[in-house]
Amino acid sequence: REQELSNLLHEKRYLKALGLAISLDRPHTVLMVVKAILKESDGRKHLEENIVRLRKDQKEAVLTFLVTWNTNSRNCHEAQAVIETLLKHEAPDSLLQYSGIKPAVESLLPYT
Repeated sequence: REQELSNLLHEKRYLKALGLAISLDRPHTVLMVVKAILKESDGRKHLEENIVRLRKDQKEAVLTFLVTWNTNSRNCHEAQAVIETLLKHEAPDSLLQYSGIKPAVESLLPYT
């Protein structure tokens, strides 16, 4: 699985890399994929395209991961980019259906 993830990153197949890292429950690896996407030219747009295409359960997992990323100044910009994408593309009613949304928002507020 690790080799597959490495190959996906090398081939810049970020959506599959995100999905695999999420399924392996590897928050740090998901963060590395997000950072790799943002390093690309037009990275914000590519990040948006990839986050939007994730399934709801994958978005919920990313939301829990980014709560931790947001508390660290080295990773807060990536966390904020993902939060912005989720807020821009998900309806409020849809976001309220996410599992763990209330504690996530409570944890994000002091740092955002």
